[in-house]
Parts: sequence; C-alpha cells; structure tokens
Amino acid sequence: MRRLLLLSFAVLAGCSVTPPAPEVLPPPEPQTIIIERSTIERVVAVVQTVAPVAEEMCTRRAPTLNCDFRIVVDETPNAPPNAFQTQDDEGRPIIAFTLALIAEAQNSDEMAFIMSHEAAHHILGHIVRQNENAMAGAQILGGLASVLSGGREESIRAGVRLGAEIGARTYSKDFELEADAMGTVIAARAGFNPLRGAEFFFRIPDPGNQFLGSHPANADRLATVQRVARQLQIVPQG
Repeated sequence: MRRLLLLSFAVLAGCSVTPPAPEVLPPPEPQTIIIERSTIERVVAVVQTVAPVAEEMCTRRAPTLNCDFRIVVDETPNAPPNAFQTQDDEGRPIIAFTLALIAEAQNSDEMAFIMSHEAAHHILGHIVRQNENAMAGAQILGGLASVLSGGREESIRAGVRLGAEIGARTYSKDFELEADAMGTVIAARAGFNPLRGAEFFFRIPDPGNQFLGSHPANADRLATVQRVARQLQIVPQG
C-alpha cells in the first residue's frame, strides 16, 4: 500500500525559511465495489463461452504455446478498471480482470471483447516479443551510454533502463491493434458482437497518439474493430 508525502516549501525573497516537516498522508480507504449476482453470472457465462474458442484458436495458430487459459479476478483495493494478460512460471496464460472493470462493463459483449483481446495477446506472443524488444533496446542504449560516458557504471545502468523502456514501448501500440483485430474474430466466433463490445472504448480515457505511449488512440482501435467486423460481415446494431 503506497503512502504519499506532501512536501510544502516556502520561499521568500531575501529570506531563508526552513521548510516544515513532510506531512505524511494516510493511505486511501479501500474502495468497496459491490458486484451484483447477475453480473457475476454474466461474467461466468462469458468466460465459459469465450475460453473454448480462444483455446481452439490458440492451439491452431500457436501449437507450441500453453493454451490452457486461466481466468482470475484482481482484487487489489482501489485498482482502476483494467484487464491484463500474463503467464505463470510454467507458461500458462492468465487473464485478469479488476473488480472495477467487471462493474464497469455494461453487457456480455463488452466482457467478451475484452477477454478475447487479452487472449489474443497470448496467442500472438506479445509478452515474448515485448521482452525481446526491451532486451534489444537495453543493449543498444546501454552500449551507447558506455561509449559516451567512458564506461561509467551509473550511466550504463541508466542507459539500460531507458533502452529497455523504449524497446518495450516501441511496438506496444501495434500489439494492441493486433490484439483488437484477433479479439474481434474470437468474440465473433464465440457468438458475441465485437462492435457492441468495442463501445467500451467510448467510456475510457483516450490516450491520444502519444509518443511511445503504450496504447493507441481509441479512434484507431475502433477503426480496427470495424474493419475486421466488415470482413466478418458483422452487422452494426442500431
């Protein structure tokens, strides 16, 4: 649990003022999120329907991967609406939803699209590719820092950290759009409407088109879903 320090400094022209001691703010109270029984049943139904489709596509597209998806709920207090894909030490794919996201999703199509998107990250090998990009960036900038600093260890470490961060983010927007495209297919094959599911984008902050941002603009993501939906001949709902 994080604690925030509020530092107050007084500066007066011609005067020297001793700053007051830092004020330690108490940690925020855990936010209680109440999930209705009907919502839980809806999420369970989505998981049971989408998981077999995602596993079948995983087995067909990436037969060397572990395709036994494990779905979990992240109960971290005050965690914002979020879903993410990771894997355990044995390579088993894990898809996690925060309680806030479960409460935020308005229908089964949205939950199905989000789950399909996260499953696609695993099928497309994005964790491995991102780690490879981070290692390449760390090697390049770490080596450059070594040359420019004359081998100073502190500069090399800073270069490695910066290079890893840049490398990891270099293709992250492409990865998100790739997962949106495959997620559209998975959700549709599971019997859900990805166009309706992608309406979730309208209710989350738009990251815009930031340099080295981790996510593409919402408009680009919607355009990707719409393009794939047209190829699948999915009719928009009125």
